Amino acid sequence: MASASVSAVARPAPIRWVQLVAGIVCMVMIANLQYGWTLFVNPIDQKYHWGRASIQVAFTIFVLAETWLVPVEGWLVDRFGPKIVVLVGGILVAIAWAINSVAASLGALYAAAAIGGIGAGAVYGTSIGNALKWFPDRRGLAAGLTAAGFGAGSALTIIPIQGMIQSSGYEATFLWFGIGQGLVVVVLSLFLRAPHAGEVPASTRLQQSARDYTPLEVLRSPIFWVLYAMFVLVGAGGLMATAQLAPIAMDFQVAKVPVSILGLTLPALTFALSIDRVLNGLTRPFFGWVSDHLGRENTMFIAFALEALGIWALSFFGRDPLLFVILSGVVFFAWGEIYSLFPSTCTDVYGVKYATTNAGLLYTAKGTASLLVPLANVLSAATGDWHAVFIVAALMNAVAAIMALAVLRPLRGAHYRGLHELGAARPQHP
Repeated sequence: MASASVSAVARPAPIRWVQLVAGIVCMVMIANLQYGWTLFVNPIDQKYHWGRASIQVAFTIFVLAETWLVPVEGWLVDRFGPKIVVLVGGILVAIAWAINSVAASLGALYAAAAIGGIGAGAVYGTSIGNALKWFPDRRGLAAGLTAAGFGAGSALTIIPIQGMIQSSGYEATFLWFGIGQGLVVVVLSLFLRAPHAGEVPASTRLQQSARDYTPLEVLRSPIFWVLYAMFVLVGAGGLMATAQLAPIAMDFQVAKVPVSILGLTLPALTFALSIDRVLNGLTRPFFGWVSDHLGRENTMFIAFALEALGIWALSFFGRDPLLFVILSGVVFFAWGEIYSLFPSTCTDVYGVKYATTNAGLLYTAKGTASLLVPLANVLSAATGDWHAVFIVAALMNAVAAIMALAVLRPLRGAHYRGLHELGAARPQHP
């Protein structure tokens, strides 16, 4: 196998910060494809009466296309570089929302979701992979900052999108936001590239493999499938909240109730969406930074346990408008860190040469988790409320928290010990 391509240098090249910022802004530009979707569900249903469950299938298609094709896009990045992949991705996300603006059938809506998912996945996977390669010494933080662009990127546009939907209709909103977002991604793609030898420093904190594992080797590794199962467990609850927050608020009858926090008064749903986007972004670099110092498994346990408690509390106390805003913020804060912790852990274990492809393989777990999103509507309809959905999601997070310490940590320890005995590992403890 190839040896690690990361070289220890005294002074990292400043260009890596340009790469990081470009990747973050690209992520901001595609954030609304997922996080702004909930604002369009009811207007589309009011016009065509397709039913919320049928419309939400588009969300599932988007997430599946965004996630399950990332390994292919990652392979293209590892082979040809990030520039061309992100450029094509920017074009596709613009086309997708343009189609949404004129879609008069579920088929057209689903086709646009697939196109948008492919484009968003190309941008997302490339940006994360590039950050992992440029920052081996601060991998959790860099991945977290990049993922924060996706998690918090829609925060500043929630109110403008809502306003434009009300004033100009959801069709015009899809069209103009789509064109603008895609254009910015295309321009920034021209600045992206992979690091050359000697441009990045070696890690000085956490245990990392000096061996680069190919994607096929990764798929044969037990650690990968433990990470995958944990990703699905935690991701399912967060995706349910992301896609269903507006319908939940309406069913709880708190969506339009004014809520005041720190002198700011907004309807509960608008307040929750804005705060949630900010917290969902902040959590990614925060927990990524914590994991660089405290360790990946310890950080996973803390975050996943907090997510379980947050979802459980939202189920019982979310009918109070103020608590709905606060607890939904807790849920998003404790959920979003999976997009920094999992790719960082994956690259720690399997090396940097195929980091984009390998992290992309793991990212498909988000697509698997998305399959549970429509089932949330089915379960809530069968039981008459959202309580059962919340309890199941809380239990899934609790299981993942336990797995971090009881399963993942021992497996990783054995992995590094085995490599060290073969003289292929580089153990570096905090």
